[in-house]
Amino acid sequence: MATTSSMFMYSLTIQPPSSITQAILGQFAGTKEQQIVTASGSRLTIHRPDPQQGKITTILSQDVFGIIRSLAAFRLAGSNKDYIIIGSDSGRITIIEYLPSTNRFSRLHLETFGKSGIRRVIPGQYLAVDPKGRACLIASIEKNKLVYVLNRNAQAELTISSPLEAHKPQTLVFALVGLDVGYENPVFAALEVDYTESDQDPTGEGFDTIEKSLVYYELDLGLNHVVRKWSDPVDRTATMLFQVPGGADGPSGVLVCGLDNITYRHSNQDPFRIAIPRRRGATENPERKRSIISGVMHKMRGAFFFLLQSEDGDLFKVTLDMVEDENGQATGEVKKLKIKYFDTVPISSSLCILKSGFLFVASETGDHQFYQFEKLGDDDNETEFDSESFPVDPTETYTPIFFHPRAAENVNLVDSIPSMNPIMDCKVANLTEEDAPQIYAICGSGARSTFRTLKHGLEVNDIVDSELPSVPSAVWTTKITRGDQYDAYIVLSFLNGTLVLSIGETVEEVTDTGFLSTAPTLAVQQLGEDALIQVHPKGIRHIRKDRKVNEWPAPQHRSIVAATTNERQVAVALSSGEIVYFEMDEDGSLAEYDEKREMSGTVTCLSLGEVPEGRVRSQFLAVGCDDSTVRILSLDPDSTLENKSVQALTSAPSALSIMAMADSTSGGSTLYLHIGLYSGVYLRTVLDEITGELSDTRTRFLGHKPAKLFRVSVKGQPAILALSSRPWLGYSDPQTKSFMLTPLNYVDLEWGWNFSSEQCTEGMVGIQGQNLRIFSIEKLGENLLQQVIPLTYTPRKFVRHPDQPLFYTIESDNNTLSVSTKQRLLNDSTIVNGDGVVLPPEEFGYPRAQLHWASCIHVIDPVNAKKILQQIDLDDNEAAVSIATVSFSSQEDETFLVVGTGKDIVVSPRSFSAGFIHVYRFQEDGKELEFIHKTKVEEPPLALLGFQGRLLAGIGINLRIYDLGMKQLLRKCQAQVVPNLVVGLQTQGSRIIVSDVQESVVYVVYKYQDNLLIPFVDDVVARWTTCTTMVDYETVAGGDKFGNMWLLRCPQKASDEADEDGAGAHLVHERQYLQGAPNRATLMCHYYPQDIPTSIQKTQLVAGGRDVLVWTGLQGTLGIMIPFVSREDVDFFQTLEQHLRSEDAPLAGRDHLIYRSYYVPVKGVIDGDLCERYALLPNDKKQMIAGELDRSVREIERKISDMRTRVAY
Repeated sequence: MATTSSMFMYSLTIQPPSSITQAILGQFAGTKEQQIVTASGSRLTIHRPDPQQGKITTILSQDVFGIIRSLAAFRLAGSNKDYIIIGSDSGRITIIEYLPSTNRFSRLHLETFGKSGIRRVIPGQYLAVDPKGRACLIASIEKNKLVYVLNRNAQAELTISSPLEAHKPQTLVFALVGLDVGYENPVFAALEVDYTESDQDPTGEGFDTIEKSLVYYELDLGLNHVVRKWSDPVDRTATMLFQVPGGADGPSGVLVCGLDNITYRHSNQDPFRIAIPRRRGATENPERKRSIISGVMHKMRGAFFFLLQSEDGDLFKVTLDMVEDENGQATGEVKKLKIKYFDTVPISSSLCILKSGFLFVASETGDHQFYQFEKLGDDDNETEFDSESFPVDPTETYTPIFFHPRAAENVNLVDSIPSMNPIMDCKVANLTEEDAPQIYAICGSGARSTFRTLKHGLEVNDIVDSELPSVPSAVWTTKITRGDQYDAYIVLSFLNGTLVLSIGETVEEVTDTGFLSTAPTLAVQQLGEDALIQVHPKGIRHIRKDRKVNEWPAPQHRSIVAATTNERQVAVALSSGEIVYFEMDEDGSLAEYDEKREMSGTVTCLSLGEVPEGRVRSQFLAVGCDDSTVRILSLDPDSTLENKSVQALTSAPSALSIMAMADSTSGGSTLYLHIGLYSGVYLRTVLDEITGELSDTRTRFLGHKPAKLFRVSVKGQPAILALSSRPWLGYSDPQTKSFMLTPLNYVDLEWGWNFSSEQCTEGMVGIQGQNLRIFSIEKLGENLLQQVIPLTYTPRKFVRHPDQPLFYTIESDNNTLSVSTKQRLLNDSTIVNGDGVVLPPEEFGYPRAQLHWASCIHVIDPVNAKKILQQIDLDDNEAAVSIATVSFSSQEDETFLVVGTGKDIVVSPRSFSAGFIHVYRFQEDGKELEFIHKTKVEEPPLALLGFQGRLLAGIGINLRIYDLGMKQLLRKCQAQVVPNLVVGLQTQGSRIIVSDVQESVVYVVYKYQDNLLIPFVDDVVARWTTCTTMVDYETVAGGDKFGNMWLLRCPQKASDEADEDGAGAHLVHERQYLQGAPNRATLMCHYYPQDIPTSIQKTQLVAGGRDVLVWTGLQGTLGIMIPFVSREDVDFFQTLEQHLRSEDAPLAGRDHLIYRSYYVPVKGVIDGDLCERYALLPNDKKQMIAGELDRSVREIERKISDMRTRVAY
């Protein structure tokens, strides 16, 4: 990276991409249980389906820093563990295994075969494995195929041979699959086209007569080479192959899927062909042919079937009938192919059928679904079609077959994995007046598209909410004896008394517990084997098993102000500033330590840690005083209550808690002191278990109320519940073991405590006002909460109302019938009975029709009503393409909603019949829109923006300024500023940043006196811009359709000249440079995040955080770019990044630096996702890197976590 950069950014992912390109199934942990491995962009994720609960959870997700093109699972014969083969853009084949003990992926083999990058002659696009795990074939789109033989060595380790070539030049591969041939020589089947003749024929006849072939490649294991065994022409529209079971399970061979047909083919069998059923209905076009887009084969004992999905989402069950001999036994010969409608699920990129009776659908867009099979569709009344009524020759005519789609009968949805793919647009705004802003995004496509509100927090499961007689000040739960599994009492403290509730089938008040009910309580503890302790302002009650009560009274004229307990020790602070310490004797009584320790100020809080395993006491007592200090006192018998260390704070401590938690630095568990301050700040510091020294303090602002801390347990791990103006949970991340502090999506609590009962084994009890609440936290992995509002069509863009918490979306779908056309077809009198049923579009999609557009405008309230308030449908085949809110100065600064539309748009090659600009007035505080007028323009306006009290519109290559008239918009000014097409506009002052579809951005200045728009800076690189934002007056950040992000800055001199007063004459007459503007923008930063940015904005994400660039990617990514403040930090992270590149090389073999510089060398950006992998390294590597950087491991981890927590989640 050029160290001459004057600007540096730190790139982080907040939410990884959620679009699954491929999903594979296997026993990757080596147990009977099946897992699902998915690839999303550059991420490899392993999911664990839970058949008992019908849920699916993520175990591990890892960024491989390379594009995953293909995945395959394979198992060596006789073993019970599946390995994963990855075909990526690294030019290497990678074999990895999942290690369940450490929850990591481990790389076993990495074999180089070609150049890196995604090229058409470099293998990696197709990957097929022999079902018996003896070989795999990796192929490119054109020419090259390599076969690797997989085997074991004497140590039972996996070995891989050198590659065997099966190249054929000028051949395109469309699909590849391994054939099931039992234990004969492995055979692979490919769909190929040889384009040699077509390439050399200038007349074009060669292209028309070209043939697609099904080719078998056989690996001869004896001679160790690959031969092209058999080839036969197939239907030219064929695109997919599915393996048919062979050996003892079936006839072997493949299903070849093409347009409107499925054919069974094998080298020694007759072909059988069947049509794909079409939907019947009043709004369906009976001529439209379907094709298969994904499918899965499932083997059961003695049978197998296929589930194939068409592009409408319909699943068809395909089976093969075998010829039987005279004894009724099936021979190896196929009799016929049968197909019938099964159910409809979302359009998928992969389908997986689990042995436990579940179907996993990796959706192309929207949430991924997890279904349970109710039945296999054998006994329903769907018509079954077979191959006897269809000709084998693709050119012969046949009668199409039809079916009626219906609600799902065979599968039942049990769980879904939220996915925001594709994110079309996003805004960050604080509409709910909370301390941190929310993220609002429009995602999805078609009828499954959604408007989502994202909030940082953990999901809370509310169990009990009951009102109490008066307002309590605190709550505890306690067991009666040490061996109890569950809590027995809930103790509530009020201003003038204490209430004890017993926990059982019901919760009721009990009075004979020995607790003092006439005074408020300060602490409750189960002590020793079977005693209880109650600390109240006037003393300590020790309640023995036989209900005998020993009372220790507080000294005269003094009361207890703070207390802390564990199962063997008690410490209390008196109002005089003295500390009294008790320890339990052998006989179970409390013994007071002789001396009281006087503190310099009033004690505000105390904490004893839990007694460690195998010890009799906790070593330390933490004391917080109102002089803003925390002292650590020793409890060792030799040095009781002696000062060990002291820490000064910024305000008085309001709560302390000593507890051991899992720690990524040491790999084991570490003792921490958690401190809450009256200022609402939380501190976590490491407490040395031997010396009592405090080190490595990390701080976080929680809210404006004093922080209270409570030790709780979540998922079997100790965690800390921190309460301020909102509740937070501090816990160890399940994957990285690093400490996380996340707000809870819950009401504000005044007090909390751990709670355990038969109904809720791991819960928490809290007080909110006069209510007692019991709740639990189930999911620690997801810290972004989503609220979903369904939309009608694919959302394109959206804007926020300038004052109200409302959003306006424009949605449009191509090749889809509009509402009015659909209604006209349904009202047609010739409908046959049964065809008039209207199916819910969110499950079945909309009726398709070539060159039709369905489009609408929505008013959405995501905060109060949480629904769509108004829908305006567009007629006359118009599709909305842009939207803006504009306040017109000619209308006394009233704000209007302006929507740009296009009529009869054809996307590629681009054409249209007209464009319009619609103007709407806001009614009822923006909840309703009233149409005013529309203005015809010559092209669809792809960009609109309010500019100095008028409307700025990008129409084709023209930039125009309009004002609002009575009957239409009035043109005021126009200029041609870009070469191709205006797709985006940004403005500050009188400067406008105009994005061109393929020529980056142009800086334009508007001169009001002369009414001129003058371009003065453009770019040297052709960037296919997708989104831009102004970072400051000179700098613009943007993304392009190849997945790059960049920051450009205009030269200071050019910027000053453009803003000089007076006419723009000196700019108009300035000499052009190379047919462009007079000046060029300089590139400040460049980075390849591996997702196409669809929106980018400068904003804050946490309360009191710095400004960052928040961007969203098409595949569902949320990312941020954080500007570095100091040069020292830049040097530190640069060095760390270099070390990690060599010590933690990417899993799939891609070079990290080259990967982040896919199109342009990376400049001025440090990859935070790579830096955060430091926490996952083994300890020796951590120590080595720390030594090189001349810092401690803790210091490095703190710097890495601070980069994230200061500005984001």
